[in-house]
Amino acid sequence: MARHAFPGIHTDEQLELRKVVRAFLDRHSDEAEVRRLLATEDGFDRALWRRMASELGLQGLSIPEEYGGSGFGYIEAGLVFEEAGRALLCAPYFATVALAAEALLRSGDTAACKELLPGIAAGQTVATLALGRDPTTWARRRGDGWEITGTEKYVPDGHVADLVLVVCDTDADTDSDTETGPSLFAVDGVASGLTRAALPTLDQTRKQARLTFDAAPARLIGTQGGAEPVLEQTLATAAVLLAAEQVGAASKALELAVEYAGLRVQYGRPIGSFQGVKHLCADLVVELEAANSALYDALWSLDAGSEDVALCAAVARVFCTEAYTRIAGGCIQVHGGIGFTWEHPAHLYFKRAKSSEVLLGTPAHHRGRVASLLGL
Repeated sequence: MARHAFPGIHTDEQLELRKVVRAFLDRHSDEAEVRRLLATEDGFDRALWRRMASELGLQGLSIPEEYGGSGFGYIEAGLVFEEAGRALLCAPYFATVALAAEALLRSGDTAACKELLPGIAAGQTVATLALGRDPTTWARRRGDGWEITGTEKYVPDGHVADLVLVVCDTDADTDSDTETGPSLFAVDGVASGLTRAALPTLDQTRKQARLTFDAAPARLIGTQGGAEPVLEQTLATAAVLLAAEQVGAASKALELAVEYAGLRVQYGRPIGSFQGVKHLCADLVVELEAANSALYDALWSLDAGSEDVALCAAVARVFCTEAYTRIAGGCIQVHGGIGFTWEHPAHLYFKRAKSSEVLLGTPAHHRGRVASLLGL
C-alpha cells in the first residue's frame, strides 16, 4: 500500500526528490543494512554519510546557499525525513540536520554559520545538540573563551558527533549584568575534558550518549544569555521534522500490515478478508491520513514563517506520535506471533515508535503546549 500525497500538495520536483531519496535508501538502508548498523558501536556508516551529502545533498538541503547548502524549504526537508523514517535510516541525520544545523541557523551568529555549516552540508561534520536538561551543567569564561562543566544524558548520536552544541547557563559570577538566560556553545567532539559514552537504548537504530564535560573548551554561539528563543525555534522545527519521520515510518508499517493481511491465509481465506482485520487496517489508514494532514500544516507554517509555528508543531507531534505508535502496534497485531520475533521488521518499527514517542516531549507534553498557546 503506497503512501500518497493529497492532490496538489507536492510539485513535480518535490515528488522527484522523494523518488530519488527512496531509491537511494532502498539500496543503502534495507533491512539487512539496518540490522548490521544497529549492532555496531557507531550505529552508522561514515562512507554512506558522505555519499548522502555528495550524491544527494541531503545534509545541506535546507541550509542556505551562502553556507554551502541548497537553500530548499521545509516541505522538501519533510519529504527526506519521511523517507528516512520509512527506511529506519541508521545515521545521525536527525541530530545533525534537525537539531544542530537548525540551532546554528537560528542563532543569528553569521560567523559561526559560515565556519560550521559548510562542513555539515558537505557531509564532513556530524553534529548534535545537548539540550541542557541537567541544571548542574554550566559554562564560565576562560581567558578569551569559555569552558563547560557538567553532564548531559541522552544526547542523540553524541558519541560520534564531531561538533556538539550545548545549551547551558553561565557562571553567576561572570558578567552577571548581561545574563538573561541560557547560552548556546559549540564544543569540538574531541575536545579535552569531554568524555563520551554510548548508552543502552530500546531503539538501537537511534543511538544516544552521555556526555561529561570537565572544563571542556567551548565557543559561545550567538549572544550570552540569548539561547532561549533559539532553542524554542529549533525545537519547534525539530518537532515537525521528527513528525515527518514518524509519518514515513508509520506508512511503511502500515504497508507491511496490509501486505501480510493479503498474503496470510487462515481457514482458506486471506486474513485481510476477516472483519476484525479489515476494520483494524481501515482505522490505521484514517490515523495515518490525519497525521499527514497535521504534518503538512506544520511544514507549510515553517516555510511561510507563520506566527503559529509553535502551535502547528505541537499539534503535529500529538497526531503523528500517536498515529505511529498505534500503527506500529497494529502492524504487530496483524502479524500475530511472528511480529514479535527478532527476525521480523515489525518490532524494529515498534521500537522506533516508542523511542520517538518521548523524544522532544510526549504527546501529553505537547497537548499541554497546545493548551498553553491557546490560552486555555
